[in-house]
Amino acid sequence: MHDPIADKPSFVSRRKFLSSAARALVAAPLFSVPLLQSCGKGGNFGFQEEVRPFQGPDAVLLDEIERTAFQFFWDQGYPTTGLIKDRTHARDSDSYFGCSIAAVGYGLAALCIGDARNYRPSRQIRERVKTTLATFLNKTESHEGFFYHFLNWTNGKRIWNSELSSGDTAIFLCGALTARQYFGTDYEIVDLATQLYNNVNWPWMCDGAMTVSMGWKPDSGFINARWSHYCELMMIYLLGIGSPTHPLPPESWHAWTRETYTYEGITYISSGDPLFTHQFSHAWYDFRNKHDDYADYFQNSVRATLAHKKFCLSLRDRFPDYSDSLWGFTASDAIDGYVAWGGPPPHGPIDGSVVPCATGGSLPFLYDDCMQVLRNIRGTYPQAWSRYGYTDAFNPLKKWYNADVLGIDQGIMMVMIENQRTGFVWNNFMKNIEAQKAMQLAGFVPNSA
Repeated sequence: MHDPIADKPSFVSRRKFLSSAARALVAAPLFSVPLLQSCGKGGNFGFQEEVRPFQGPDAVLLDEIERTAFQFFWDQGYPTTGLIKDRTHARDSDSYFGCSIAAVGYGLAALCIGDARNYRPSRQIRERVKTTLATFLNKTESHEGFFYHFLNWTNGKRIWNSELSSGDTAIFLCGALTARQYFGTDYEIVDLATQLYNNVNWPWMCDGAMTVSMGWKPDSGFINARWSHYCELMMIYLLGIGSPTHPLPPESWHAWTRETYTYEGITYISSGDPLFTHQFSHAWYDFRNKHDDYADYFQNSVRATLAHKKFCLSLRDRFPDYSDSLWGFTASDAIDGYVAWGGPPPHGPIDGSVVPCATGGSLPFLYDDCMQVLRNIRGTYPQAWSRYGYTDAFNPLKKWYNADVLGIDQGIMMVMIENQRTGFVWNNFMKNIEAQKAMQLAGFVPNSA
């Protein structure tokens, strides 16, 4: 069967989607599903699902999630380049050939975790890490040290007219720097990762401003959108400030806004973006028990996650699948394509879908609440589980289960689960002297006792 996505993607990056969709949200309907659509004349209020949570210790389920996520990153990495698919079918083969450089960043961390947990022979994992880093240094199309968002996974060539992406380059570098520390006795890995980081010209991506542009294209130059308000941007600025070769000025940390939002008595920094914006930087930088001039960002993500849970529960009159044991959605696939939905405040065509990485990626912030959801999905919704773990999204009201898994969603779950269990990625990434230096220059200090 012809696969149209193999020729041209029907999906876009999270950040590009948010940038383009935000303008349309003002005029768009909030909820795309009529209240009485899914369950006949009785409406959604007749929805019932017997909860059958996973039977067994939390550690067993968490290891199962990590093993299957690791298998995605191993299977879907092209053997001679190490480049990892943006997505793949959850249950069968496909003809996707698009690599996401952000998926590669999470994949490098996944390889480190897999080595530590003996998911595969260490020699094989080390060689895959070396292959991946060497591909980026010597074969992949780049400019000023930044890489294009989407690449052909067989040769590293730019595809789909994608942008030179500052945000996705940052995620890739975080994975590379994690590998540099974990495999610190392997000179080749250390050298490759160091060269990749040192090559990035962070001030160039600012284009004369204090904030960083989201990207650049060779035919049109810098794109209009900038990293100018709180979201997943903290890793970008900290990587730039910590650079030993082309640093951003420490003042850039203060150049982006930190608007607050209050929901049901919970006040936190948020610009109304989906939940992943409170996860991605926290996958790498350890913000626990410290603050800068503005906030304790770890506790800020705790509050954001709790507010999102309360928001989901407030929708139960429309979408009765949401409950204490089933909630959470963030930018993901949906029935009609990729959607940057979230809340509070509500945005996107919310329809009762559940996105497992919303809770899986928030496990360190709200462990008991998120674990309850992960156990429920695993036991109650077997169709939401595949060879690579949880499918990207599903909708119990419509009996829809996404056919794909996405690399960045598998990645944020695996990394944050391991951080919750052992602090592994935090501990290794924060050994980088550049990360320590950047947080110091940004003004982070320990919380008072």
